[in-house]
Amino acid sequence: MTFSQLAQNNACKITLPTEVVMTQTPTLRAAILQQINAGMSQLIIDLSQVEYIDSSGLSVLISALKRIEQIDGDIVLLSPTAGVRSLIELTRLHQIFAIYEDENAAIEYICNESNVEPAML
Repeated sequence: MTFSQLAQNNACKITLPTEVVMTQTPTLRAAILQQINAGMSQLIIDLSQVEYIDSSGLSVLISALKRIEQIDGDIVLLSPTAGVRSLIELTRLHQIFAIYEDENAAIEYICNESNVEPAML
């Protein structure tokens, strides 16, 4: 997992690893929540490299969303792979997360430079 600071001080992109499974979720959840608690209230979760995510991995996304909402922040998902996209749709998470396919559009949205509607799945 990597963290990339964006132009806005309270915004970052989090790139998840190729597998987001139960054995990794405590570490991933703690790292993401640490970023939020450190003041990152605008997050892009990059799913472009994720080949497999299980239900515990989805719970990490939901935990992050719940925490971000407490501080009036925002999270968008970026470029989910086909398998991850299918799981997101199956669990209807596409109804609660904005999902972008284009990184520049996601950055523009999350940095509040415009209110572009997300390219939903």
